[in-house]
Amino acid sequence: MKVGLFGANGRMGRVLIEALNEHEQASLSVASVRDDSPWVGMDVGELAGIGKLNTACEGVSGLNPDDVDVMIDFTLPAAFDSNLAWCVQHNKPVVIGTTGLSDAQLTSLADAAKSIPVVFAANYSVGVNLMLSLVKQAARALGSSADIEIIEAHHRFKQDSPSGTAMAIGEAIADELGRDLKTCAVYGREGKEPPRDHNTIGFATVRAGDVVGEHTALFADIGERLEITHKASSRLTFARGAVHAACWLADKPAAQYGMNDVLSLQK
Repeated sequence: MKVGLFGANGRMGRVLIEALNEHEQASLSVASVRDDSPWVGMDVGELAGIGKLNTACEGVSGLNPDDVDVMIDFTLPAAFDSNLAWCVQHNKPVVIGTTGLSDAQLTSLADAAKSIPVVFAANYSVGVNLMLSLVKQAARALGSSADIEIIEAHHRFKQDSPSGTAMAIGEAIADELGRDLKTCAVYGREGKEPPRDHNTIGFATVRAGDVVGEHTALFADIGERLEITHKASSRLTFARGAVHAACWLADKPAAQYGMNDVLSLQK
């Protein structure tokens, strides 16, 4: 299967090149960068640090839809609109891992999924998606009495905060408890505050060094607490999951899917 990649020069883009190079069923057919990028014309293997692969990076405007079966987009919100529009225009399925999207962009994604198949997830690792299932079970059992906090850590270069995965964990818990995360989330605490509102879900964010990604959902009651934690040590975990999603998506009808669909996990 021919897979195209938006944002080949990004941190995840380079790891996706490596994941596609090692995959048995999919191959990298197109790797795009901004039209004015200094990486235009550079061999993708050399860009990823894995040796020459005889495929050059192309500017987005030069992409040939005939060279692509499925696109993968792990770029930034600023590039999301044009990347999605290209996929809709050329009727190409797309796997999206871009986080920090606005409400308007999420609406655009839902609209696009009426005409093309889309997989959209905050995190593509199997472990994280299993964690989303586990926190729902914990919320059902403990949510009536436990205080709930979500702690996440990432590298110093990550721009959105809290992470998309942390927000997905919060949404999963809030949905299970019948709460609206937009009104019950607490993103920071400082100074002297009144006692904690039991119905809130707290978020704590760490940005430091080269942390790939760590997420903990904490359910704390009087006398005991449960912590459900996922730690990623390599971005290849996410990249391999995204490539797996691309292979799964290729023959699906137009709709918006999640990793629970790809992995056949219970919603």
